[in-house]
Amino acid sequence: MSVIPAQNRAPSRSPSRGRALIVAALLAPLALGLAGCKKDAAADGGAPSAASTPLPTVAAPAGKTWADTIIATPEGGFRMGNPDAAIKIVEYGSLTCSHCAEFSEKGSATIRDQWVSSGRVSYEFRHFVRDGLDLTMGLLTRCGGPETYLPLTEQVFANQRTLFDSLKGRDAQLNAAMSAPPGQRFGAIAEAAGLGAFFAARGIAVDQAKACLAKSDVAEQMAKQTTEQGEKLAIEGTPTFLINGEKIGTLTWEEFKTRIEAMGVR
Repeated sequence: MSVIPAQNRAPSRSPSRGRALIVAALLAPLALGLAGCKKDAAADGGAPSAASTPLPTVAAPAGKTWADTIIATPEGGFRMGNPDAAIKIVEYGSLTCSHCAEFSEKGSATIRDQWVSSGRVSYEFRHFVRDGLDLTMGLLTRCGGPETYLPLTEQVFANQRTLFDSLKGRDAQLNAAMSAPPGQRFGAIAEAAGLGAFFAARGIAVDQAKACLAKSDVAEQMAKQTTEQGEKLAIEGTPTFLINGEKIGTLTWEEFKTRIEAMGVR
């Protein structure tokens, strides 16, 4: 079976299928189509009216910057910025989703260097697992701890097309890796995909990566969080955004930027 199907669709979810979806995330054939992430409409159909005055900036603690303040969250994500920010952004994204890569390419610098650094916005990325390769890369992006998670995620998105191009002709190797025992499976996928060298060049040593990829319990927890939060929030595609806890669906960077600026970040 080819690992590059003609079309990928985000599955519908119901509580009775929860465990099956966790297993599918761990065992299903890899889905690598660049146009595979489904986009849904914004929940409320429009941006809010512009705030009359900009939100005040908030200074970071002495000796720190908000952009360097990154913590793991109970939901399995990683949050950057002021924990008491007036605007709290959550993105559900997948490392194999081309729409997520486009959003990151266009918006990451603004989110990090302008919005978050001002103390007015916090940004959290929650990995919404789509397939085995996505999960393998997710294990590696979290391998260096919270402080390197978001920079490594940005690097994956920035190089996504090159990574995918390098996989052409490796269908058999990648699908064979999915049959490896759980403790070896993600290491086998990483080897077949050539991910070791990619992450080693970005500070994750080979032995460190191997240890992270052997953590099948972490992989199952990531898949479980995807299933449970996907059901709870009815997430049907990536990227999906929450602003101050409200789901607003999927937006382009341009739409998203307009919405946040209308809330007083400008």
